[in-house]
Parts: sequence; structure tokens; C-alpha cells
Amino acid sequence: MIITRKELGSMHRIRRLNIVNSITGVKPANLIGTRSLSGSDNVAIFSSVVHLGSDPPLIGFVSRPKGEVARHTLENISETKKFTINHVRTDLVANAHLTSAKFKRDESEFEKCGIENEFINGFHAPFVRQSEVKIAMSLKDRVPIESNGTVLIIGEVEFVFIEPTALTEEGYIDLEFSRSAGISGLNSYYALKKLSDFPYARPENAEEILENGR
Repeated sequence: MIITRKELGSMHRIRRLNIVNSITGVKPANLIGTRSLSGSDNVAIFSSVVHLGSDPPLIGFVSRPKGEVARHTLENISETKKFTINHVRTDLVANAHLTSAKFKRDESEFEKCGIENEFINGFHAPFVRQSEVKIAMSLKDRVPIESNGTVLIIGEVEFVFIEPTALTEEGYIDLEFSRSAGISGLNSYYALKKLSDFPYARPENAEEILENGR
């Protein structure tokens, strides 16, 4: 089945949205926590969180700018320059999904969606207590994406909280042990299962890697 760009453009908006959001496969499910200068807490689900570099440690995510729909996460980050990224645990997907509802500015998604917040090391933005991987972030840059009017928010890692059982001796986070969930499209959630570990790929160890994958 081939779906052309023209066919995508002419199909029903919801069907097009679902197809385009699903074709990239499973993406990490993360809750981004923020607090306004006045002390209002916000938490919202994002599937666009991406690693941008490890030295300095940079992570980004894509947000739509404020328009007809309020963007409380973006507003709070613009005000305070602080936010948190929290893995969505597999037993929290319904609560996390509910944060995408359009709550009022003075309504906390933590309270409305049954998600517990916590504060660590005096950091301004709230973390998700139930998450086993939590990242404290400081805003470094905003990059407008002219093609569709979105903005790439780039933050630098201030500190990371990881449950010890989810961290390997080599420094990898075992997403199966941390019960981290993935998202396909806008509404489908997946549990992650580790398939294998491979050494760093080099031409000289190609046979070893392929043999381990059989």
C-alpha cells in the first residue's frame, strides 16, 4: 500500500494525523513538569523528547507555540527556564494520557490526573514521584521550526535521578526494569522489552554482532 503526499493532504484530518504520528514507530513517553513563577504546577505528556548531545548533556522536545490553544508548559519554561522530564511508567499511562486534556491555567494536571508531584534538591520544577527516571533541565535555547510553526526547546541536564535497579554497571538505563512506556501515534502505549545487548559496532567485529543477533 502506497499513500502519496497528495493523498495524505486530501484525507480526513484525524486519519492523516494518526498515520503521520505513527509512521516513525514507538517513541519515548515522557511527562514534562513545570511550575509558573506564581507557583502553579503543570505536567504534560510529550512523545517528542530527543537526545541532542552528551557533552554538554542536551535534550530537546518539540512544542507548538502559544496560539488559540494555551501552552502552559511552554509558558512556564519561558518564565522560569526550568523543567523536568520524567519517564512514564507502564502502570501510569492512563494518568499520563489524561494530561493532554485542555485543563484551565489554574488547574494542576498533577491533581486532576492522579499524578504525584515531588521536589528534589530544591529544584524549581516538580518531578513525577512515580517515575523511575527523572531529569532536571535548564532551558538553553529555543529554535523555531519555520516549516510548521513549532519550536524546538533545548535544555541542559542539571541532574538525573535513576532508581538503582534500572541502571547497569556500564551506565545504560534498562527501560524494561524502569517500566518505561513508549507511544505510537497519539493514543497507543507500549511496554518495552529488551531484546539484546551488542558491543560497539566496528567493521572488524561485524561477524560477532551478527552471530549474537541470530
